[in-house]
Amino acid sequence: MILSDLRQYLKQQHRVALKDLVNHFNVDADALRGMLGKWISKGNVRRLTPEGNCGTSCCKCDPALTELYEWVEKGN
Repeated sequence: MILSDLRQYLKQQHRVALKDLVNHFNVDADALRGMLGKWISKGNVRRLTPEGNCGTSCCKCDPALTELYEWVEKGN
């Protein structure tokens, strides 16, 4: 996977959880964070602050994988 693949997926989905990126690209979460960091530094992606938990009270979700990222068009 290359950065352009990640860009295209984020543009299509607009907002996506890190867990979904891991599953879609079959890439380690830390590697994806590094790639996302490139887009964040360019101002095209922002990490969203999760509001609460994943929606259940089981506490079994890995909090690191519930991170949300959003594609931002320049000028917005």
